[in-house]
Amino acid sequence: MFPRGQYNPGTAMLDVKDLHVEVGGKKILHDINLQIGEGETHVLMGPNGSGKSTLLMTIMGFSGFTVTQGSIRFKGKDVTGLPVNERAKMGMGIMFQRPPTISGLKLGKLLTAASGETKEEIETYAKAVNMERFLERDINKGFSGGEIKRSEILQLSVQHPDFVMLDEPESGVDLENISLIGTTIGKLLDKDKHIVHRKKSGLIITHTGFILDYIDTNQGHMMCDGMIKCHGAAREMLKEIRERGYKECMECRK
Repeated sequence: MFPRGQYNPGTAMLDVKDLHVEVGGKKILHDINLQIGEGETHVLMGPNGSGKSTLLMTIMGFSGFTVTQGSIRFKGKDVTGLPVNERAKMGMGIMFQRPPTISGLKLGKLLTAASGETKEEIETYAKAVNMERFLERDINKGFSGGEIKRSEILQLSVQHPDFVMLDEPESGVDLENISLIGTTIGKLLDKDKHIVHRKKSGLIITHTGFILDYIDTNQGHMMCDGMIKCHGAAREMLKEIRERGYKECMECRK
């Protein structure tokens, strides 16, 4: 309906309405409503087991995450029933918290197949995240935590997604790597451009909030018990969590 990079300006980039999701017959998400506009970056926080990763996997369309009610619209089109590859073609991209190791498949070959970029272009992207020496290695095999995260960011970079979902990009990453990863994510989300020229959108899960030192955000959301219970400025919400923990959020019924 709308090609990559284009959609009806009267709609949100992502519009999730009254979403209910089951995994293995168990209800995980309910009453999820979320809108993210073009050029906006939102942050999703909440305690472990609250359903944050499930929401990202559902939006991306992975099997095993069954939508029992509600809808997911992307660029104005209902994608609730579309498979992962079709959503990726439309411009969705995801960075996993714990991506799998894939023996027998070289990182460089995956990048070429996923992007259609030339070898020289792939090497340029890899150099930007210090991954050029990993192109001939099996994906994530023997990689450190920081190397896995850089590999994930590299894979996203060559795909040029319009909407990026990042599941704890700072998890298991040292200070040197978080700076590089944060800067690269900022470029993925057009943060190096003036606000009126930003077209890329994002949804980031974070526990530590370190990634917020490198990326400006538009709004934060708090998830508890499979529901998004409140919204606000991401940094202010994070400050409250650091000072008081999640107890008040768990009790809140906003």
